[in-house]
Amino acid sequence: MTMQSVATDPAQRTQIEDFLYAEATLLDEWRLDDWLELFTPDARYEVPSTDRPDGRPDAQLMLISDSADMLTARVKRLNSRKAHREFPWSRTRRLVANVRVLESSTPAELTVTANFAVYRTRRGSTHCYVGRYIHRLVPAEAPLGFRISFRRAELDQETLHEHGTLSIIL
Repeated sequence: MTMQSVATDPAQRTQIEDFLYAEATLLDEWRLDDWLELFTPDARYEVPSTDRPDGRPDAQLMLISDSADMLTARVKRLNSRKAHREFPWSRTRRLVANVRVLESSTPAELTVTANFAVYRTRRGSTHCYVGRYIHRLVPAEAPLGFRISFRRAELDQETLHEHGTLSIIL
């Protein structure tokens, strides 16, 4: 998918970058309830399969294809002892880079991409997930200035063999 970067106000670009860094911090600190509050009530969260990074939930199998309700249930499970693969929680460190603001289909929503590396340490092993985020952000009065209406994490790995399962939020 080819997307064109658009010129943005430097102050807005800084605000978008700060929002993405704050989001990464919430996930790294396992503040999943706070992270969940960043989403709009109709939000979607997607992670396509590694063999179809351009996959769509209506046509291909996805690793994750959550509505807002499903995302809420995912966070609730990850915060409980029922998420056996994540109890105790993995330690993660996210690096977010190459943030670009793209043309949007509506003026009320910004499409933003960024590259990511998520390092996950668990039981003495560290693995790295690498890929690209696509966010659709809605300006809001929220403390961080935006809410997420769509979040997609496209992995560059061809397989998750080394990682096992995807039990964290990318």
